[in-house]
Amino acid sequence: MNVAIVVFPGTNCELDTKYAYEKLGAKTNLVWHKEEKLPLDIDLVVLPGGFSYGDYLRSGAIAKFSPVMKSVIEFANSGGQVLGICNGFQILLELGLLPGAMKKNRNVHFISEFHYLKVENANNKFLQKLQVGDILNIPIAHGEGNYYIDDEGLKRLKDNGQILLSYCDEKGNISNPNGSVESIAGICNEQKNVFGLMPHPERAMEEILGSDDGVKMLQGFMGE
Repeated sequence: MNVAIVVFPGTNCELDTKYAYEKLGAKTNLVWHKEEKLPLDIDLVVLPGGFSYGDYLRSGAIAKFSPVMKSVIEFANSGGQVLGICNGFQILLELGLLPGAMKKNRNVHFISEFHYLKVENANNKFLQKLQVGDILNIPIAHGEGNYYIDDEGLKRLKDNGQILLSYCDEKGNISNPNGSVESIAGICNEQKNVFGLMPHPERAMEEILGSDDGVKMLQGFMGE
C-alpha cells in the first residue's frame, strides 16, 4: 500500500502519520503542498493534523488553495481514498469534499486529551475492521473542533450512513468535548471514499503511549 501524506507550512503530525502507516507495513510519501501532482500509484492520501498556515483566517482556509490540492480533489473525485485528520478534516470541509463546517470549541479553549469515541457506522473502508458500538480511546487536540451542519445536512448524513464516530464516555454515553452537533467526531462523503475526523488515531498506535486503538482504524485502508 502506498500512502501520500500532504505537508503544509504548520503541519506537525506528518511524522506521526508516517510512523503509524509504516508500522502497519505501508510505503509512505511526504508530499510538499507546492507540488503540482501527487505521486503515481497512490492508494491513500492523508491530510494530517497541525496548524496549516498558522490557522490564519480559519483552520484550513488558506491550505485549500495550495497547488497540490487540485490533484487531491481530482484523486477524490475519481474514487481515490482520502483521509483528513484534525486540521486535515478542517481542510476537507473548506474544500467542500465533506459537508459542514468547523467552529471554535464551545468553551473557546484548546483541548488536548484522550477521549472516548463510539463507532456509529462501520460500513466503509476506513472503519471496516471495527463494529458499530465499539468504544475507542483516541487523543484529541484542537481549538476549532466544534462540527456544525444544518438540519437538512444532518438528515442527509444520517440517511446515508455518513456519521462514522461520535464522542462518548467509556460506557458509550454521549460526552461532547467541543459542542459538535450531535457529538459528531468523524464523517465521510456520500460515496464513502473521503473521510474526516478530529481525533488522532496516528497517536494511538502503542499501548505504552496510552492506547493502540488507532491501529484498527488505520488498518481499514490496508484491506483484508
